[in-house]
Amino acid sequence: MPDPYILMLFVVGALVALVAWLPLVFRRAPLSLPIVCVILGAGLFSLPQVGFDPLPQTYPEITERLTEFVVIIALMGAGLKIDRIFHLKRWGVTWRLLGVTMMLSVAVITLLGWSVLGLGLAGAVLLAGTLAPTDPVLASDIQVGAPREGREDEVRFGLTSEAGLNDGLAFPFVHMAIALALVAAGEKEDWFAQWLTVSVLWEIGAGLGIGWAVGWLFGWLTFAIPLSPRLANTRDGFIVLAATFISYSVTEMLHCYGFLAVFITALAFRHADRDHDFHVEMHDFIEQIERMAMMVVLVLFGGALVSGLLAPLRPLDVGVAVAIVLVVRPLTGMIGFIGLKRPLREKLIMAFFGIRGVGSFYYLAYGLNAAPFEGGDRLWAFVGLICLMSIMLHGITVTPVMRWFDRSQGRDPDEAQSSGRGASA
Repeated sequence: MPDPYILMLFVVGALVALVAWLPLVFRRAPLSLPIVCVILGAGLFSLPQVGFDPLPQTYPEITERLTEFVVIIALMGAGLKIDRIFHLKRWGVTWRLLGVTMMLSVAVITLLGWSVLGLGLAGAVLLAGTLAPTDPVLASDIQVGAPREGREDEVRFGLTSEAGLNDGLAFPFVHMAIALALVAAGEKEDWFAQWLTVSVLWEIGAGLGIGWAVGWLFGWLTFAIPLSPRLANTRDGFIVLAATFISYSVTEMLHCYGFLAVFITALAFRHADRDHDFHVEMHDFIEQIERMAMMVVLVLFGGALVSGLLAPLRPLDVGVAVAIVLVVRPLTGMIGFIGLKRPLREKLIMAFFGIRGVGSFYYLAYGLNAAPFEGGDRLWAFVGLICLMSIMLHGITVTPVMRWFDRSQGRDPDEAQSSGRGASA
């Protein structure tokens, strides 16, 4: 048996190689990098030599912080690569996905969790807040391309902007679930007024404002500060990491929504000098960090699966999970698009690809760490099943569907993918 440290170096090296090579290998294949990571993790943690089971409920604080890190990195990358200038009308598809699709998803999943799964009201709301937002981490093939790449059709823009904003907007529902759990435990009273004024109005508004201010500041320091040379001329990608961490930490220190702030910071940073080449370099830098961190989380997720993560599931849970993935998101998506003057194929793609993943892991860990919820192991099993289904189903279908869509738009899918970052469900 090799020394554990040497074995760890081998595993890390293998992960780095996968980050570099697999997107090219799977460019045309109906298979994704996240699928391979989950399979790799399941195989690795099935070995008897591996000394621990990476169950999220066993390491709740580590789970929360690790998934939190991956999400904020992904949100910065998503915001930087959006070419479209922020405008209420031009972002109309985003408001439909947030204001109609996401809100309906929260209501339907809460109802299913409470009436069908038999969860308490607090657990049902937590489940809805966890599963309603789509994931910015596992969706690169259905997102826009790198800055100034031009691969920003309505489908890719809608799914990218939705994933960037709904990660922050899911938090009020998670906080509602926490408040309900504390009320049930006799630790809190008269929660609604505080939830509405603080968790909804203040924390969303402040997250938007702080995110814009930090983005503006970093944009000025990078592109407009009257010093020579400017930061943009140094080509140092670490500046985008600094913007990410400062935006998130300042917002969280003020007890507001850091996820929302990071995405707005990215949009404001990009707006400072929209056509500068440095945006491409910053995006590429943050993307490499994101992919590496994502692979670590998904390898651990694969290990959790073989360690018994799904053991608490009941037959009824499986049926409800299938309904959420195949019925609830597509149906609420199509309802949100009523009256939208876009081709049917675009609406169907956006409605179908409601990917769940790392963000859902974070919200559940955050909620369970903050308040006493009944059936935490069952919630982890249910969310794990949803994410596994999403990774597998969407990972297998995204490449053929998006290649077909590109052809229907008169684009060469191989040319489009060659400038993108490849398959990552």
